[in-house]
Amino acid sequence: MRYLQERRARIEIIPMIDIMLFLLVFFAMLMLKMIPTSGQLTKLPTSSTAELLPAPKLLVELSEDGSVRVDHAPIGLQELTARLKTMGSKTAVTIAGSQDVALQKVMAVLDAVKASGVSQISIAARRVQ
Repeated sequence: MRYLQERRARIEIIPMIDIMLFLLVFFAMLMLKMIPTSGQLTKLPTSSTAELLPAPKLLVELSEDGSVRVDHAPIGLQELTARLKTMGSKTAVTIAGSQDVALQKVMAVLDAVKASGVSQISIAARRVQ
C-alpha cells in the first residue's frame, strides 16, 4: 500500500541557487555600467576617433591667450559656473579650443563646469583622416 501514501512535496534548491547566482551576476554587471568614471577624459584637438555629437546647448571656447568665451563674449570662470547653474544640470556643454591651449586652462574650465553640477561635458576635436 505504499503507492497510496501521500508524497510530500520537495523544493529543489540547486536550480534556485543557479537562478539566484545568475540574477546576482546580471545586476552586478548592470550596476557597473551605471557608475560613471571619475576621471577627466581629454582629447587632443585632432583625433582619429572623433565622433559627431548633436549641437551643444552651450559652447565654451578657449583661445590661445587663455581667455574663455561663451556665445562669442568673454566670460570669467565664476560667471561661467553661475550661468550654468541657472541653465540646469541637464545642459550639454562642449569645450572647444585651439591646439596651443594649455592643459591646465582646459582643466580649470572643466572644474568650473563641473562645479555648476553639469555632467554632460564633451571636448571638441577635429577628425584626422
